[in-house]
Amino acid sequence: MRLLIQTFTICLALSLCLAAPSHHHEGVKGEKVIGASDHSDDHTNDHAHSDHGPNQKNHGPAHHDNDHSGNQHFDRCQELVFDAAIENKEGVQYFFKDNHVFKGFHGDGELTNKTFPELDDHLLGHVDAAVRVPSEDSPDHHEHFYFFLDDKVFSYENHKLEEGFPKAISEVFPGIPDHLDAAVECHKPDCPNNTVVFFKGHEIYHFDLDTKEVHEKEFKSMPNCSAAFRYAGHYYCFHGHDFSKFDPNTGEVNGKYPKEAREYFMSCPHYGDKTEEEHIEREQCSHVHLDAVAEDDDHDLFAFRGHHYLSKIDDKYHAGTVQSGFKGLEDEHVDAAFAHENHIHIIQDKKVYVYNISHTPGVAHTLRDGYPKCVKETVGLEGHIDAAFICPKEHILHVIQGDKIYDVNLEVEPHTHTEARPIPFKHVDTAFCGADGVSVVIDDDFYHYESPATFITSRILPVKKDVAKELLGCDHHV
Repeated sequence: MRLLIQTFTICLALSLCLAAPSHHHEGVKGEKVIGASDHSDDHTNDHAHSDHGPNQKNHGPAHHDNDHSGNQHFDRCQELVFDAAIENKEGVQYFFKDNHVFKGFHGDGELTNKTFPELDDHLLGHVDAAVRVPSEDSPDHHEHFYFFLDDKVFSYENHKLEEGFPKAISEVFPGIPDHLDAAVECHKPDCPNNTVVFFKGHEIYHFDLDTKEVHEKEFKSMPNCSAAFRYAGHYYCFHGHDFSKFDPNTGEVNGKYPKEAREYFMSCPHYGDKTEEEHIEREQCSHVHLDAVAEDDDHDLFAFRGHHYLSKIDDKYHAGTVQSGFKGLEDEHVDAAFAHENHIHIIQDKKVYVYNISHTPGVAHTLRDGYPKCVKETVGLEGHIDAAFICPKEHILHVIQGDKIYDVNLEVEPHTHTEARPIPFKHVDTAFCGADGVSVVIDDDFYHYESPATFITSRILPVKKDVAKELLGCDHHV
């Protein structure tokens, strides 16, 4: 009788797992703006900036009237024309559109008031430009965000509106005109002095934060920017759906620009006709953070990012959509992945999918019979999984949840896990293990350790390496 009850309980748990809907974990909580394929953002704006004349920002076609209720819906993957973009000291990106803000390169948006209280009450639905300036007294702990609208500037310190603001732009930034299009901070040594670069049509102004001097510039090769953005030590001008990387001192644009922002800064489905080489370059050089990476015993690499994946098989790269390469997945977005015994395991929410690896580029990987299965049944853990990896020729699966790691012996049934152990990071995007050790990916960088034990016990941070160049084979910085 006991055996019968246990069997019934296991079957019931499995049926509930397989019936559970999948919810991707990276959406922003709170008031949401629905986006395309779960990686959405805010776009079209029906508020024109007053008195801009010929330099007026293009906010795209109007969809709905703006209000403060959060009922307006934008899709960044369809209407990518942001009002402003900034990055905070923790490396979180903020993209502003009308009265909404989007955090990171994918996920839903929320009302700006949730992150910057009172901002939307004053700005009436949009911003002209935004810039972040670290505090001189405590640059590591305090920072000022300046938001510009018409002839006013709003200053926030640690997300609180400072007393006395808004003020006239001319009072805080004397010599800078009203009705700006974009702004971006440029600190030493990128610029000779700590500077804010302001854009208004073809007019460029360098404002020295120390002396308050203004120097007008001429950026001949630059398009008009609707937003400007400093990211990973580089400077980007967003114009329409495109972006260009530029020198903040001269405005010089080097390389093959403009490029499609939805393919390098946003996790969006494929836009436009591309060659195989262009698809590969996008996946190698994109700034959108990786969701998962797996390396099999043959040293073939699989990197997942939003709707797309990049594979390196026999030293040849291939790029494709997750749906085309891994048929049967309920969702396009991958939470974690690892390779074991010529199979690739993909974790989505509460389910695990196991595929026979195709070693022929362009040929889909085949889902094994009996899958998907419950995460609990397969790896012995419950809750969201940030990363999972197993080293070549081994059978111990290492699973990361937040700042903890667990070991699971895949040779022992039923699968159970060890006690949680801390890792030296609060959060990781993904991790994988190859013949030369463990690589841990966080944002645009990764850290290499000789072994899982070294990773867990190390208190010294290894040299930071660039994901695009040193992991995915990008031969230039986009």
